[in-house]
Amino acid sequence: MSRRERTGLSTDRALRSLAVAATVVTALVLLLVLYFPVGLVFAEAFGGARPFDSFVTTLTDPFYTGVLAEVFARPLAVGYHVDNVVSWFAGVSVGLDGVDTPPLRKGLFGFTAYQAVLSTLASVAIGLPGAYVLANFEFRGRRTLRSLTIVPFVLPGIMVASGFYAAFGPAGLLNDVLALLGLGPQQLIETNPLFVVVLAHAFYNAPLVTRVATAAWESVDYRAVETARSLGASRRRAFRDVVLPQLTPAIATGALLTFLFTFLTFPIVLAIGGLELATVEVWVFYQLTEVLAFEEAATLAVLETVVSLGVTYAYLRYESAQRAASPGEGPPREPLFGRASDAGGATGSWGARLGELVDARRLAIAGYAVVVVVLFVGPLAAMVLEGLTDGSGLTLRHYEFLVQRQATGASFQTKPLPAIRNSLLFAVATVAVAVPMGLVVSVASTGEGRWRSLLETATMLPFAVSGIVFGIGLLRGLVFGISLPGGWRFVLTGAVAIVAAHAVAAYPFVVRNVAPQLAGIDPRLVESARSLGASRVRAFLDVELRLAATGLVAGAAFAFAISIGEFDSTVILASDVAGDTVTYTMPVAVERYLGRRFGPAMAMGTVLLVVTAASFVVVDRLGGRVERG
Repeated sequence: MSRRERTGLSTDRALRSLAVAATVVTALVLLLVLYFPVGLVFAEAFGGARPFDSFVTTLTDPFYTGVLAEVFARPLAVGYHVDNVVSWFAGVSVGLDGVDTPPLRKGLFGFTAYQAVLSTLASVAIGLPGAYVLANFEFRGRRTLRSLTIVPFVLPGIMVASGFYAAFGPAGLLNDVLALLGLGPQQLIETNPLFVVVLAHAFYNAPLVTRVATAAWESVDYRAVETARSLGASRRRAFRDVVLPQLTPAIATGALLTFLFTFLTFPIVLAIGGLELATVEVWVFYQLTEVLAFEEAATLAVLETVVSLGVTYAYLRYESAQRAASPGEGPPREPLFGRASDAGGATGSWGARLGELVDARRLAIAGYAVVVVVLFVGPLAAMVLEGLTDGSGLTLRHYEFLVQRQATGASFQTKPLPAIRNSLLFAVATVAVAVPMGLVVSVASTGEGRWRSLLETATMLPFAVSGIVFGIGLLRGLVFGISLPGGWRFVLTGAVAIVAAHAVAAYPFVVRNVAPQLAGIDPRLVESARSLGASRVRAFLDVELRLAATGLVAGAAFAFAISIGEFDSTVILASDVAGDTVTYTMPVAVERYLGRRFGPAMAMGTVLLVVTAASFVVVDRLGGRVERG
């Protein structure tokens, strides 16, 4: 054997060992940081004198299940009369310092589902017209606009909440405009916070609905539409009988994802509604941080996870139905601001052109564009403006406050530079951990058979289990430490715990971007590389990984953005058990300022917006280079 052959063989062995090591490390990280903490939460919920006592207490409590409490009480409670629960509920309502609790008829779970349904309806109602415009019309900037539909989805939740607070809060932009017009202030957040919460959820999820529905609309088989029209069907009848059934799986997919995300909502409700609009997530956080009721918090987390797992299962079914649909050519796109149609504008008259430009559809699209600008640009613009004003004009004193806090603030106070530094370092570390994890899982999930579906379902677990549940599990397990044989303890605290939580939340997005590209690679390319003497690992690195590079960069971008904006688990893990390590991030800093100092909170939110936007620009440039290469 020649020296070159020995070197190649040694390299192949090293690559194979590296692949095995990456697989083992990925499995250990998922086991320790994902499944073990979630298992601890489940164990905590079943840890009473009788395993199901906490569930019986919760399900038969009107505070949690509303009018269903009596229904649950009959089969579940033995000697546990619902009147006692109602009495207890009345006592709790008085003991929360005047905070309004969820309505008795809905209960905590009922209200959480209610606001999720409202948010889903609003997101679908706002998102579907956008999909119609992107799929049926051609105009300058269409591709850019379609790409931007994913941006709100990865913006930090607490920043979006700050934007809506800046727009509709007591000192917000709406009241500033009303004051200029000589009108009285509107207390929209105080009088109707649920409306603002639903709008904020639509800000997040309507673009997701648009993106999913646009892809489905562009795959509709329009030959069937033409056939229906040739048989005498009107345009409306053809849409209802031919197009809508083909769009239904995509609409259901977007709606189910929206319901899942809004059912698990936390930072938006915490910032805008607080305990007055408490969802299950907010109440779990309250029980964990204020009351230290770990068993009750764990029970709520388990019940919430059961609901979200059911929604996730329905989402996977509809998504598979959408992927199984045969792609068509899509609708022929017409110019949005184009020439007059042949029928009405053959003469080229100005009247025909004007009729083309101002027909009913284009007027509706213009009105929709105004709504989109107000909803999606308004809150972020309001946040930036409120960080530069103080009611008497433009000022930089809110930013001066941040500078002074950084220079003279005490160690226990929240400072801006550590928050920015931590967010960036955690995001880079998250990419370094989540991308290899996602790549390993992507390779494993592109196989055939039941293992593929099992891995795909396991990949979706972070979607179904909220960051608060992760935070509880990590806090009770790895942060407090695990006893090992020989008197050893395994402890995961501070920055390491936060990066681990971020990586677990981010790696599914890497999988969702990389796995489809790996599955779409022509196997003959790999076989050709193998026939030329490349090992399986070498063929993967030289052929498959290069072809999936754009998906890998997109997954890294998602991981970075998700880490920058992650709030749920970070707010629980932001302080070490010893209390001597500064690990808060920009979203946590915004939340801490928001409850005390409105102006500095808006300034800090603007800093978060700038850092997030800059990160997207850098990643977009890198992604373009990879795609061109």
